[in-house]
Amino acid sequence: MVTIKDVAKASGVSPSTVSRVIADNPRITEDTKKKVRKAMKRLGYHPNISARNLVAKSTKAIGVIMPSSADKALQNPFFPEILRGIGSVIHDVQYSMSLSTGETEEEIFREVQRMVYGSYVDGVILLYSRVNDRVTNFLRENEFPFVIVGKPYDHETEITHVDNDNFRAGKEITEHLIAQGHKRIAFIGGSRELIVTMDREAGYEAALQGAGLENCDGYKIHTEFLKSGGREAVEYLLSLETRPTGLVVSDDLISLGILARLEEAGIHVPHDVSLVSFNNVYLSEITRPALTTVDIQIYELGAQSAKVLIEKTKNRNEPAKRIIIPYHIINRDSVNDLR
Repeated sequence: MVTIKDVAKASGVSPSTVSRVIADNPRITEDTKKKVRKAMKRLGYHPNISARNLVAKSTKAIGVIMPSSADKALQNPFFPEILRGIGSVIHDVQYSMSLSTGETEEEIFREVQRMVYGSYVDGVILLYSRVNDRVTNFLRENEFPFVIVGKPYDHETEITHVDNDNFRAGKEITEHLIAQGHKRIAFIGGSRELIVTMDREAGYEAALQGAGLENCDGYKIHTEFLKSGGREAVEYLLSLETRPTGLVVSDDLISLGILARLEEAGIHVPHDVSLVSFNNVYLSEITRPALTTVDIQIYELGAQSAKVLIEKTKNRNEPAKRIIIPYHIINRDSVNDLR
């Protein structure tokens, strides 16, 4: 097994200099750092991260918490993309990521407790925001560094969060349908407990109100952020006496389920019904018809949440921040002009 002494000998410096290079001590010159790192690479030496972190009182790891069981969440392309954004930042600063894999809310809560009490991570990113969330309350009570992707249910000014303006996005995408002559517009969203669903739905309602259109409870459906959720939503829509001409769907994956089920029923998008969606995951471009959708810059949501969390782990007195990532609407082929 290669030791620090071997690296010191190979690079012609003292073992203590090698230790300082590993710790990236600013007093060591760049030339010496390059020479030592080259020797480490050549000999295949890997520093003992755990031992080093024990001295530094840091794990150089962050926890990332999914909104539901990992197997379900990872079916939605939103999550691999946001993890890619987080990974891009933590890779640069040589942090690692610990991903929650709990199947139920109780399991996820226990996993977060283990992460915090066992000092497995320096901080946590929550990839959701929901009403009265136990995990959020636990992290606040323990004054543990964490960041929410989304808008906190309460204590908004005290919790660092990275979000889009989902109310405005919901309003704007609904107004797009209204501008194309649609008057009967349904909303299909995820769980009513999720703040993102509440905000997008409130934006949809504001657009209807602004245009003097009826805000009908029968046109609002809540389901899972899965393809199967979209199929269930269509079953309900097909049973209505007066069907909507336009659908505002709060997630591209639900939209894919809707498209598949409508096609089975002989209903064509956009000829028979128009559809607009959210997230702009890669599937929204390659599906037929390609979806008109709100690009919320998922990768950037992940990258910014990781940056701001690492700042918080290094300085626990860092004030709470609200970072809003801009969105834009991408017009494709799923909307019909009724004017």
